[in-house]
Amino acid sequence: MSDPGRDDPQRLDNQLCFAVYAAAHAFGRAYRNLLAHHELTYPQYLVLLVLWEEEGLSVKEIGGRLFLDSGTLTPLLKRLEASGHVRRARDRPDERQVSIFLTDKGRGLKGKMDCLPLTVGGMTGMSMEQRRALLESLADMREALHAGAAGTEVAAV
Repeated sequence: MSDPGRDDPQRLDNQLCFAVYAAAHAFGRAYRNLLAHHELTYPQYLVLLVLWEEEGLSVKEIGGRLFLDSGTLTPLLKRLEASGHVRRARDRPDERQVSIFLTDKGRGLKGKMDCLPLTVGGMTGMSMEQRRALLESLADMREALHAGAAGTEVAAV
């Protein structure tokens, strides 16, 4: 027997955006439990991931990587600084620019947290190959949505 609402475009369970939204919340809960031991939030962890790849980035560069504006990112960075994970430094040539650097404490967390992606990835019930394929699909989708939002004006309904 087929579900009569299966093709209804207004059905919640048929919304790709809702599926991604709900999955993001599930990831947040999973990471919240794992990061609580280190007294970090998921957004703070994301900042650390960026800085573990490259230190000395500006607030704007970190925001670009994480798709966060400076109004959201600045308080988060201040909390990371207060907890001793990062330090903020004004750029000498342009005092308006703030660069972010890891402290020894922030750098030391990398080794302690290297199992997190595999742990949470394993919680998905997906194989590594499936996770890589999904990651690629989601990145493609994000890029298409960014391009679509930048290239078109949405008409009011």
